[in-house]
Amino acid sequence: MATDFSKYQATRTGTRDQAMLDEGLRSYMLKVYNYMASGLALSGIAAALTASTPAVYNAVFGTPLQWVVMLAPIGLLLAMSRTSASTTKVLYWIMVATFGVSISYIFQVYTAESVVRVFFITAATFGAASLYGYVTKRDLTGFGSFLFMGLIGIFIAMVVNIFLASTMMHFVISVLGVLIFTGLTAFDTQRIKSEYYHGHSQEVMEKGAVMGAVSMYLNFLNLFMFLLSLLGNRN
Repeated sequence: MATDFSKYQATRTGTRDQAMLDEGLRSYMLKVYNYMASGLALSGIAAALTASTPAVYNAVFGTPLQWVVMLAPIGLLLAMSRTSASTTKVLYWIMVATFGVSISYIFQVYTAESVVRVFFITAATFGAASLYGYVTKRDLTGFGSFLFMGLIGIFIAMVVNIFLASTMMHFVISVLGVLIFTGLTAFDTQRIKSEYYHGHSQEVMEKGAVMGAVSMYLNFLNLFMFLLSLLGNRN
């Protein structure tokens, strides 16, 4: 009887520990998504304000400053990997605001209605891919490596198409971009979930949440831009 009680107690303890772990994971993922959503909101505000203020828009896109705005996020991304959690947060907000300014031209190129419509399409696609990455039992590690190779291929093709200016090549790149960043969304969701289970200090976990948000933000932003090039109505 004592043995049965011990087994019952161990089972209850294990169940309670698993419930606490699952609750912690949900809280962690929610923090990642909150950072990402807040970053997207800040980018949208920065883009809208830049596009609606001719003096600012012309100062950015009518001068070499546009290269600074376009390349600055890369430097910020590199810096994030070498900073504390608190500094990483500050750099994250600067990065998403800069990205917002750099994509403000979409309001000049595409109609506002199509920008909004494609945003919601992107949100639905992103949500479905992220949900799959969260619940699937399949290991997506190998799939992720394949997607990163495809990402490099797309980057090279985009550089080549600057000189070719091929409409068909642009279409193919956009389609592949949608597929790759949809896949990366699922992969990164599973990766972030896996990193939580490894367990780290509070400082490391806090920085991990921000860096996870960076990955998800970039996936969403790139997915949005590729979908916009396919579905957006031009002015």
